Order: sequence, then C-alpha cells, then structure tokens
Amino acid sequence: MTGPALSVALLAHSTNPRGGVVHALELADSLAGLGHRAVVHAPDAGGRGFFRRTRCGTVAVPARPVSGGLGALVETRIADYLAFFERPGAVERFDILHAQDGISGNALATLRERGRIPGYVCTVHHLDAFEDAAVEARQWRAIRNADRVLCVSALWQERLLREHGIAATPVGNGVDTRRFTPQPAPRDDALRARLGLGTGPVFLSVGGVEERKNSARLLDAFLRVRAVLPAAQLVIAGGATLLDHGAEVRAFEGLIAAHGVAVGPGAPVVRTGPLPDGDMPALFRIADALVFPSLREGFGLVVLEAMACGTPCVVSAIAPFTEHLAPDDALWADPCDVASIAAAMGEAVKPGRASALRAAGLRRAALMGWDRCARRHRTVYTELWNQWSTRAPCPR
Repeated sequence: MTGPALSVALLAHSTNPRGGVVHALELADSLAGLGHRAVVHAPDAGGRGFFRRTRCGTVAVPARPVSGGLGALVETRIADYLAFFERPGAVERFDILHAQDGISGNALATLRERGRIPGYVCTVHHLDAFEDAAVEARQWRAIRNADRVLCVSALWQERLLREHGIAATPVGNGVDTRRFTPQPAPRDDALRARLGLGTGPVFLSVGGVEERKNSARLLDAFLRVRAVLPAAQLVIAGGATLLDHGAEVRAFEGLIAAHGVAVGPGAPVVRTGPLPDGDMPALFRIADALVFPSLREGFGLVVLEAMACGTPCVVSAIAPFTEHLAPDDALWADPCDVASIAAAMGEAVKPGRASALRAAGLRRAALMGWDRCARRHRTVYTELWNQWSTRAPCPR
C-alpha cells in the first residue's frame, strides 16, 4: 500500500442503480481491495437498501417521505444527510468524506461551515441544467465549496475549467470483468423467456426514457430498422431517477401511438423498468447490440459493461465516448440524426461486423479495471489527509 490506510465515506444520492451510484460502489470495493476502509452511504426512503451486494461497507441513511417537486426532495435529502452525520461520532470515524452528487455535497458543505469536518471531495459525473433556480444553486454550492473536485472524463474537466474556472482532477471509470463476462449463464435463457425475446435482433438501451438518453430519436431509428428487420425488438431497461422526464416520455409515447407499436414482454418494444442488478450481465449478453446515442454523459459506464459481456455497441460520436474508446471499438452515430443512428444499428448486427466489434469491445474492457480508478482516488485522498492532518483539529 502507498500511504496510510484511510477510512473513506462515499456519499451518493440514491440506493438505485444509476451511474454515479455504481461508480461509488465499485470504487469503494476497489479501495477496500487496496487496504482502505470504504463505506458508501445513500438516502433510503424505501428501506430496501442498496441494489446489490458489495465487498465494501454500505449504510442506508434514514430518509423521510417527500411531497412536492424536485426542490422539496433536494432540501429534504440534504436535511436527512445532515441529521445522520451530525450524530455524535458519525463523521469522526472517517478521514475523508466524498460526495458523488449535489445533494450529499451540500450536506458536506454545511458540515464544513459548521466546523464538523475539515473539508470534502466532490465528484462531477455530469452537470444538469435545472429550471428551479434553488436546485441549480445547490448544484454549484456543492462543487464550489469542495476542497477537491474530481470528474470522470476530460470533457467535464475542460468544461468546468473553461466555463466555470474550476480545476477538476479526472479519475475515470472502470468495469468489473469478473461480473460482466461473455460466458453464458442459466440466467440468460430465463431472462430471455421472461422478457419474451425472440430470434431478434435484440437492441438494448439502458437508462430508461430520458431526454439526455435520446430516447425518442432512438425509438424513431428502431422503427426504421424494424421496417427492414421485422423481427427486431428494442429493450429499454432501467429508469430509476429523481428527475422529471415527462417531456421525453410524452414524445416517446407519441411515437409509439402514431406507429401503433405494441409495448410489453414479447412485443417489439419492451420496457423493463429497473431490473435486479444480477440480471444486467445476462441482459447485455442476450442483446445483439447496445444502442447508446446519448446526448450528454459523464462517461457512459454501461458501454464498458456491455463490451465486457461481448456485446457490440453503437455510441454517439461525441465526447466523452471519443475519449476512452478507439475508432474501431464501437459503431459511431450522430446522436441528432435519426438516419445515422438507424444505419449504425443495422450495421452492428451484420455477422462480420458484430464479430469484430465483439472482439474489440472485450479488448477495451480488459484495459479498464476499477483498480486504476481507485489508485487515482487514493492519490487525491492521501494528499488531502496529509494537508488536513497538519491543521488543528476541528471543534466538535
């Protein structure tokens, strides 16, 4: 081990399988493997705990029910975090506190102002534009008050510096190739049967129906592909989110109605909603291609997970994908051009091209382990721990 064994609290916004939450859990697991004590926290209003088992510690923070919009939810969750960490001894047991989002970042900013902690780390996965000015202000308070800002891609490092004057350290993302593997498993056939998937091709989208996932254009592209491949199916998995995606949902459902497309198990379009974490490797394996024409991502973690399972990928020809994928790793599409997305989808399921993409994706995933990401974090944590350990202790 390089440096001291540290006790790290990682704070996420949810116990559901969203990208930032997955990042926190995988990072904590890898930090534990490097000899550190890492514990992931998240508000848990439903009392169900985190969506999967971990090697690291986890804490489901008590969270109250919320009535009202996003602003009320944000303020309540910040208060939930404060109530938890202001208990005697709650923060003293950690050397580093690390926020993965604006909610937990605001709680840590308040704890710092109150002298309870010497400082904190904040990761920017991506930035959202909120109509609610108070929520927007909360997002920036979490970032601007952090002692160190991290980000998962050069895209957001450059934007934070250019547009906001904030110097962020890129730490990247990874994939667990022990869990995400191309080796078939009994769960594959069971999931295929449960979703009613036929001979295909099966196109997969992960993240639910959202504007930044480009869901309406993706559906439009699928309908064009299905005119040529009438047995094709589109599976849209996931969708657990705190944000309102009503406009994109209406656009998506409008296309469904206009084209008379059936939705449900066995239908051309299958919307699964959130799935058990154990289903995800199987879902990637039974898909003929992951289609991810996202308009805005912090990194696009599911692309690596799909590649590790041997699934060909269609991705947007924009950063951050262009940062960590080589030209031949995936098929590239203009996310604003439905015809471009449709053409890439059709190409991805041609046998020769699919075989080449499968091999390239497996090679890329093998280079992207979580240990590399954890070591980058360890460097930042150790620098801050050395800095803080020379200060007078915070009043308790």
